[in-house]
Amino acid sequence: MTMCAGLAEADADCRPETVDDARVHARPAPPLAAAGLALAVAACGGGGGASAGSGTDAPIAGATARKPTSDAEAARFLLQTGIAASSRELESLRSEGYEPWLNRQMASPGVSAVRWLESNSFTAIDDNRYYDMKDPGDHMAWFQLMDASGEVRIRAALALSEMFVVSLNGVDFRWKSQAMARYWDILSEDAFGNFRTLLEKITLNPAMGTWLNTLGNRAADGKGRQADENYAREVMQLFTIGLYELNNDGSPRLDSSGQPIETYGNSDVQELAKAFTGYDFDWTGTTEVPAPGGSGTVSTVDYALKPMTADPAKWRKPRTSGYHSAEAKFFLGATIPAGTGPAESLRVALDTLFNHKNVGPFVARQLIQRLVTSNPAPGYVRRVASVFDNNGKGVRGDLAAVFRAIWLDDEALAGANASSNSFGKLREPILRLAQAARTFGGSSASGKWTIRNTSDPSSRLSQSPLRSPSVFNFFRPGYVPANSNVAANAMVAPELQLVDESSAPAYVNFMQRVLEGTEWATRDLSLSFTDELALAHDSTALLDRLDLLLTAKQLSETSRSIILGALNAKSIAQTGDEKTKLRQVRTAVLLVMAAPEYLVQR
Repeated sequence: MTMCAGLAEADADCRPETVDDARVHARPAPPLAAAGLALAVAACGGGGGASAGSGTDAPIAGATARKPTSDAEAARFLLQTGIAASSRELESLRSEGYEPWLNRQMASPGVSAVRWLESNSFTAIDDNRYYDMKDPGDHMAWFQLMDASGEVRIRAALALSEMFVVSLNGVDFRWKSQAMARYWDILSEDAFGNFRTLLEKITLNPAMGTWLNTLGNRAADGKGRQADENYAREVMQLFTIGLYELNNDGSPRLDSSGQPIETYGNSDVQELAKAFTGYDFDWTGTTEVPAPGGSGTVSTVDYALKPMTADPAKWRKPRTSGYHSAEAKFFLGATIPAGTGPAESLRVALDTLFNHKNVGPFVARQLIQRLVTSNPAPGYVRRVASVFDNNGKGVRGDLAAVFRAIWLDDEALAGANASSNSFGKLREPILRLAQAARTFGGSSASGKWTIRNTSDPSSRLSQSPLRSPSVFNFFRPGYVPANSNVAANAMVAPELQLVDESSAPAYVNFMQRVLEGTEWATRDLSLSFTDELALAHDSTALLDRLDLLLTAKQLSETSRSIILGALNAKSIAQTGDEKTKLRQVRTAVLLVMAAPEYLVQR
């Protein structure tokens, strides 16, 4: 609570206000009032800032040989590329160097979410009725964030999930959790593949199909029915090209009167929508089995895991013809001739979007925001967008090259940014909880990671993985808190959209219950604190460890003094009882995780 006490002084009003992305980017950013921004982020619980990076377009010299010069630099990189830092990975990163370590991590395949559900009987048809539940989707997502191997891949998949948004809240068919697991597997498997491949797999995923109405979308019938436009609109606005034409540095292109130029119009939406007609579940291999209790039958999970199909022979009720629009389609300068089948129509539609000049800067800026800093310098966006356009080998959309460019860019690695009030991003609440689990030996008492929905803003995190309240994600890329220092300095702070006078103290109270093991939503989670308990008697050593692993040594002297004062008020003897030591460790962890230098990841 004390960390947020300055709210009224920092910002007269911290209520949400959505500001159009193009207008935010079009404004020149004046020099920041660093002290005012620091107070704002401390009061509201975090936030980003305009970049303090070099802004040049020169790549890192000798990046393959570059190594962290300290544990703090190594921890900072680990927290950008993954979820948590550990002593083992600190040592590996310092020994190998940034790029060799990153390449090795990116090659790790990760753990299949679908197979994990299967191994834990979440795809069984029994009295648990998991086929009608959203809980397995929550458990799967938390397992991925808290325990699964392939942490760098998981971090990339999470960032992509906040662009290609699908939410458990809006997927409503049997085996919804399992369909969401397949959606996650697509993001994970293709995180370091090609964007065009990822775009098509996501388009045909049943969870996305029902979320944005591609599933069952039918052609116009001449009697008033029109093709559903939902996916056509969102695949342009949110997944690929955005609302306005962009320069390669992410800034909007302006017309002769200084206004942003729209990328598409309503006619483009209507015409593109025709390309996404005629798709439904692929029922091949699916069988019907008796439902628990003898009340009817239940279909096996197969159809929820397969890509949607436009082949009527594979639908539940085979037909001689499908529902794909046979009309000619005209959008974004492309033409699909009349009579073109669904597969070819889809190919042309996605190729047209993929090759649009906006995709590189549109994707680059949002991924930088999710991983490194809310307000990247134009040069940073330009460098990453250029890699999207061409990975150096003539390949467009190479996501491995894109993520590598984001994490190895000089602006991301610059040590000066670690102490800059104008750089960084608010650490997402779900990442804070996942980091705690990975840092402090988190384990599942049941073995099934039955962590629950943590979306409640008044008592939990105001966020839960794969449970976005809308297709617009938990927060908008161009969000600006009203009447704030962020707004005054023409900046954005996306994650701050989750923060208000209710959610800020709720987070602290929630984390206290998590650390004590009394929170209902995380009752299956056990934290061991093994290494920390060995330091409980030495407040300075304990804080040094937490400062390194949780903040990459970014706690200010003021915060350290406050935390040490609280810990030293109850000194612990080396021979003290375990309960007293555990209380001391939990207090230290909570105070660090409530500190502004922790909440703002730089």
